[in-house]
Amino acid sequence: MDLRKIKKLIDLLEESNLAELEIKEGEEVVRLSRVPKGTVTVAPAPVMAAPAPVVAAPVAAVAEAAPAVAALPAGHVLKAPMVGTFYASATPGAPPFVKVGQQVKAGETLGIIEAMKMFNQIEAEVSGVVQAILVENGQPVEFDEPMFVIA
Repeated sequence: MDLRKIKKLIDLLEESNLAELEIKEGEEVVRLSRVPKGTVTVAPAPVMAAPAPVVAAPVAAVAEAAPAVAALPAGHVLKAPMVGTFYASATPGAPPFVKVGQQVKAGETLGIIEAMKMFNQIEAEVSGVVQAILVENGQPVEFDEPMFVIA
C-alpha cells in the first residue's frame, strides 16, 4: 500500500467519528487508531514475576455465587441486554421509573442502560408486579446480569 493511500485513510479517520480503522489489501494490513487529544497512551510493561501459587479461593467464590441466584424471588427475571451503566430514572434527581411492589405492563420502561454514550430503555417483557430490583442506580451492569424480577 502506498503512502498516498495511507494519508487518505488518515484524513478519512480524522474527518469521521470513528475511533479505529483497519484496511486489508491483499496480504498488507493497515490499522489506524485515534487517540483523543490531551490523552497519553503508555504501553504496559511486561511483568516478570514468579507464578502465583494455586489457591482454592476461586472455587469458593463460585460456590457462594450459586446460592445468590437461587435466592431470587419467584417470577420472570429480566436480564441486562448489554453491558453499560444502569440508571433508575431519566435524569438525576427524578423519581425512578419503577419501585418494588409497583404494577407494570409489558413494554413499560423500567430503567435505562447507558452504553457508549447511548441511552437504551429497558422495557418490561411481561406484565405484573415488580418483586425485586437487583441493580442500583449508577451501577455498572454486565450482559445477562439479572436486573428485575416481575411476577
